[in-house]
This record gives sequence, structure tokens and C-alpha cells, in this order.
Amino acid sequence: MPGILYITPSYHAGVVEVAGKWVPLYLVTLAGATQAAGHPSAIYDAMTKGVGLGGIEARIRDINPDVVAVSMITATVPDAIEVLALAKKIDPDIVTVAGGIHASFMYEDLLRQVPALDIVVIGEGEQTLVELLDALAVGIDLGAVKGLAYRENEQVVRTLPRPYLTDLDNRPMAWDLLDWEDYTYFILPGSRLGAVATSRGCPFGCTFCSQQKFWRRTWRAQSADSVVREVETLHRDYGVDVVLFTDDYPTPDRQRWERMLDLLIDKALDVKILMETRAADIIRDADILWKYRKAGIIHIYVGTEAASQTTLDLIRKELTVDESTEALRLCREHGIITETSMILGFPDETRESIDRTIEQALVYNPDFAHFLAITPWPYADIYKELEPYVAEYDYRKYNLVDPIIKPKAMSLEEVDQAILDGYRRFYMGKFKEMLDEQDDFKRKYMFNAINRMMNHSFIRKKMGMEGGKMPEEIRRIVESDTVPEEGLVCPFSQAQTKVANS
Repeated sequence: MPGILYITPSYHAGVVEVAGKWVPLYLVTLAGATQAAGHPSAIYDAMTKGVGLGGIEARIRDINPDVVAVSMITATVPDAIEVLALAKKIDPDIVTVAGGIHASFMYEDLLRQVPALDIVVIGEGEQTLVELLDALAVGIDLGAVKGLAYRENEQVVRTLPRPYLTDLDNRPMAWDLLDWEDYTYFILPGSRLGAVATSRGCPFGCTFCSQQKFWRRTWRAQSADSVVREVETLHRDYGVDVVLFTDDYPTPDRQRWERMLDLLIDKALDVKILMETRAADIIRDADILWKYRKAGIIHIYVGTEAASQTTLDLIRKELTVDESTEALRLCREHGIITETSMILGFPDETRESIDRTIEQALVYNPDFAHFLAITPWPYADIYKELEPYVAEYDYRKYNLVDPIIKPKAMSLEEVDQAILDGYRRFYMGKFKEMLDEQDDFKRKYMFNAINRMMNHSFIRKKMGMEGGKMPEEIRRIVESDTVPEEGLVCPFSQAQTKVANS
């Protein structure tokens, strides 16, 4: 039976890695399916391990797989291609496979431009990969396998589409293939971080979003019982005490969601949960938000995205500014840590409009805020509208951090400076606020988080500290008489420490 090695490319960017080392859940799911079907499977999470091509080469040579597979988002495409090329250099007979959002939409470009890529898995991959490996084992024509694209006689061939899975419960998961000591949530020192996708998809149509495009605005969910069994397995068998719900929208079915909360409360697993959802659902659940907290939910990301209703309507967010304000207020009232983001750099953006967005972030007053550059995924609904303003074509920079779009009245450098100012203004005030926080858990959580951010190379650059120069407002805080609780590190006290990317 052909063996398969799943590899994450060694890509690093922005604030994603500031908070933790994240489980590559999509590979755990795929490897679970191929392993259960009898195909030797392995995962090498080079991104989390922080190794380069040398480490990846050693792993490929050690395992000697028949198939090497990578998953691609747009920002990881160049590094993923390097992995595929390396696999072919080691052994030209290795079959190379790419999947994920970018590959699913851009398969034709990839197959025409990347000689090292043999096959693209389009869409949901569990059944497709099993059938692909079965076909490779016996030499069956790949045209019989749904959900593939590949080259044949110098032409790109796409097979019939693969229908979505109808049952997400009780899928085999390859948790045993992970090096669990790699995964931790830095904000809670000593933790072990796991991940669960309670659902797939989203019915909304935000024009900048890749997920609604990938799932074609459908939503399917695991049952509440299945989700809780998965959390229980991670906790019992692998020592996981922090779980990220990776799905964009776990809460649309109120009955299912409340049952999930009730089951988590009954299990009393002492597992902390991180998640995201929509503001409208938080408002809907005002009467059961106490259950969120009792079930272990400590941190919720709410996508506010913009300061003006005009911009929210432009990106079809189906959200109002008032809803965002109320949802964040309700979370604070129930002791849930909040996180949100604001998107900057649209074609009609000006410094004045960005300042209004930053001011709105201060009004929202989440515990964490991110100021992101609008990024035109080449397959997103909004791409055609943004294409005339694209000024950066290096996919590695398509990370929501580096400006890609040049507004009519601003330069890329000015957009980058505006992002800097957003972080500076928000976190100067947030640090001062946290000094007076009365909730012991939240105070420790916030200080640990801001400490990580301020000593991460991306944030240091954005805050003007890369060369050891400390901004005046930071110096004043450091030299103030206020000292954080013992055992917590003031986020600015190591401003001259060189910290590399995770």
C-alpha cells in the first residue's frame, strides 16, 4: 500500500505564531482517513518545529514515502512549492500532491507552472486521498477518482467534483502521528494545545473571505455529542488542556450549540476553549453566556472588520457597528476575553478614514485588536474589484500583515505606517488598562499575551523597537512606579531583547 507523508511548509509570518504553536488539524483529519484505510501515513509539521528545507529533506529520506502531500493557503504557496521540488529532487518517483484552499481554486495555474507538482486534490480531501492512494496502488486511471486535477498529455485534466461528506461524526483522527510536546498556548504557560473543528463552512457571503468560497456557503456540523467526545479524547489521551475550535462559525444552530455547552459543563474536563463566532450569535445567546464561561470558553474572536457601515456593507459582512459593540460588551460582562480585527487599506482609504477605524477599535475596546491589510486572495469574490490596485505579487506577503493593495490616495508605506499606529495606539492604552484589571486570571492572561506580542519580531518592528530604540510612550510606562503582579513580565521590560520568529 502506498505510504504518504504530509508536510507543513516552513512558512512564518505576522501575529499568528505569537500566541501559540498550533495543531495542523487539516492534516490530522486527512492522515486519519488514509491511515484508517491501511495506507502508512506520517505528519511532519515543519512549520511548528521551525525547521527549514534541511530538516524536511532528512524527514523525507528517513520515511521514504511514496507520496508527499502539502496543503496550501496563498501565503504558503512559494514554500510549499519548495517542499514539492525537494521531494522530486530526492526521488523523482515520489508522487507529489497539493490541496487546500489556494490549490483548490488555482489548480490550473499550479499544474501549468510547477513541474514538481503531480496532482491537486480539490475541496474536501478525506475520501479523495484514500481513493487516490488506492488507485496508485493498483494503477487505476486517475480519471475515475472524483475531486482531482492533474496533467495528461500536457493538458490539465479535472475529474468530476467530489460531493461533501454527509457525516462529520466519528471520523478517524491521526492524533497519534503528532509530536504533542510541540503544541502549546504560550499565553497559558505549560499548557498543551489541541484543536477541534466542530463544523465546516459558513452560510454568509463576505467578499474578502476564502472560507465561504471554499465551502460554497454551506454549513455542516458534528453533533454536540461527537464534538465533546473529541475534546474528551484529547484531554484524556493526550493531556490537552486548551482547545481551539478552528471553525469560523460553530454557533448558528442554537439547540446544538447549547447542548454542546451543557455536555462540556457536565463533563467538567477543566479544558479551556478558544473560539470565534459572529456578533449576532453572541447577542442571541445573552441569556446563556454564563454557560459559555462555565463550559470553559475563555476567549472569543469576533470579526468586527470595519468602523463604518458603508465598508461593512461593501464587503457584505451582514453586520452592524451596533451589533459588534453590544457583542463585545456582553462578553466583557461575562468575563470572556475578546479579540477582534479591523481591515485597512481599501482602494478609497485615506489617512483620515484609517484614523476613524482605529478610533472605532478603541471604542469597541476588545482585549485584543488586530489591524490587518486587506488581502486580495486571487480567487476571492472581491479580487476583480481590487485587482487594479494590487501592488505586491509575492504570495509570501499575502498574510493580512503586509500591505498588498495601494489605495488611490496612499502609498504602501503609508498603509504600513497606519497599521503600526493602530497597534501602537491600541496597546499603549490596553497595557495601562490591564495594570488596573481586578480579575486575576484575566490580568495574568493579558500580561502574558502582551508580553509575547511586544517581544515578537513582527510586533517589535511595527512598534519601532527592532533596533533597540524604545518609543517614548513605552519608556514612560517602563519607568513608572506601577509594577505588574509578581511572576508576570512587563511586556516592555525586554524591549531590547532580540526574539526571533516562532
